[in-house]
Parts: sequence; C-alpha cells; structure tokens
Amino acid sequence: MTPQQYCQEKTASSGSSFYYSFLFLTPEIRRAITALYAFCREVDDIVDECHEIAVAQQKLDWWRNEINETFSGRPHHPVAIELALLIEPYQLPMEHLLEIIDGMQMDLEKSRYRNMQELEKYCYHAASAVGLVAARLFGYEDEATRDYAHDLGMAFLLTNIIRDVREDAARGRVYLPQDLLQQYQVSENDLTRDKPTNGIRAVLLELATRAENYYESAMNALPESDRWNQRSGLIMSAIYHALLVRIRENNFDVMKSRTSLPKLSKLWIAWKTARRENRRHQYYL
Repeated sequence: MTPQQYCQEKTASSGSSFYYSFLFLTPEIRRAITALYAFCREVDDIVDECHEIAVAQQKLDWWRNEINETFSGRPHHPVAIELALLIEPYQLPMEHLLEIIDGMQMDLEKSRYRNMQELEKYCYHAASAVGLVAARLFGYEDEATRDYAHDLGMAFLLTNIIRDVREDAARGRVYLPQDLLQQYQVSENDLTRDKPTNGIRAVLLELATRAENYYESAMNALPESDRWNQRSGLIMSAIYHALLVRIRENNFDVMKSRTSLPKLSKLWIAWKTARRENRRHQYYL
C-alpha cells in the first residue's frame, strides 16, 4: 500500500461528512486535504483508542517528533510522507500541525472546562488549527481568509459538542462549560440520561448561539476573491449548519440518539452549494 492509498483508506474509513466537500476538489488538492485529514485521524484515534494515558502520551510525543522529522526532510509514517510533499508547494505551516497535536494533548489532560474561554481554547487547537491548514491547502489571496477559517473551525467543533454531549459524557468527557452547567442546575448524571432536561436545553442553546455567531462571522470574514478556492469549506459549512438547525428544530433532543443528516441530504446540500459558488464565481470573473 502506498502512502497515498493509506491516507485515502484512513479518510474513507472514518465515514466523515468531509467526504462530501472533497467531491468538488481537483485531484491535486484532494490528495493534499486527504493527507491533512488522515493526520488528524491518526492523532485523534490515539486519544480515543488508547486506554492507558502513558501509552497515549508516548504516541503523541512520537507524532511531535515525526512532524519535526518531516519538516527536516526525514518522514517515516505513510501520512508524514504525504505531508512532506505539501511543505514546499503549499508552504505547509508546521506550527499548526503541532497545535493540532496539542489539542489531543488537552484531551489527555482535561475532561472538564471551567468556562467558555477554556472551551474555546480547546476548540482552537482541535478544529481552528485544522481549518487554518485546510485554508492554506485550498489557497487564498487575502489574509482575512484566515479569520474565516478560524471561526469556521470554532463553529464546527461547537456543533459537534452539542451533537455528541451524551456520547462524550459516557466516555467521561464533559465539554459543556462548568459555569453554564451550574448556572442552569445541570448535574453530570443528567448528561447520561435518554432525555434532556430543561437545563441541558438551556446550556445547549447557549452553545448553539455561540456557534451561530461563529458561522456568521466566518461568512462575513471570507473575501469574495477567495470564495471559489474555499468552496469546500463553504460546502462543509452548509452541511454542518444544516445539522445545527436540525438539532435546534428538534429542541436539542440529542440524548437518546445522535442527530444526523441523511447521506442524500448531505449530497444535495453539497451539490447545491457547489452550484451556487460556481455561479457566483462566473459572475465575478
């Protein structure tokens, strides 16, 4: 199996919605973004699958060293070999890859977040840093696109946290800010029940409002000149925002089962968004 095939298999096996945004990329950029996503899966799986903290720590340290080795021209892992191909043509930023690993480190060290400020620091490392690398791979001319990528990453992860609240709590992780849980009198036992309490709904509404603000600020920050290159991010934004809308319409009933969009719905949203951006691109040419 070649490094490229390894990354493709790693990405395909995740079943992520990111697949739908990959459909509209050129083969070259699809290969680049697949390598990035495979890297994210590698380090995220360490935290999710390693039950011994010491072992997980060793693996994250190995990846930190591997990233340093990769940028020194000595990659070893199949994913790192693919990432190495991106360093020169895309000016791949090493610091953001290390920040992504730092986000996984936070999952090893923290399972509770005191307030929104702490949670958003985690969201930056686990999602916005990924968005900043992805924006570089897609290509941009205006530095304001970095603000778009940052805010979109924040919106994505807040949406995931809302969707996965019970699943995360069952694994001992509570991403909902502790001060909000106290404010709305939500106990951690409440987070493992089949039905959300009014307090849980109030907390999730706070996070959903914050996520909506990030979706809006991301769209406002994206310059017209970079919309076409960033169309995959716009497709993902449309899919994730539709998911958040569905959760809100269901009154945050996320405890019994995971809220999701049907595959056909995601494909329709992806096609519709790509078509809209193509028309917009043609208009501004």
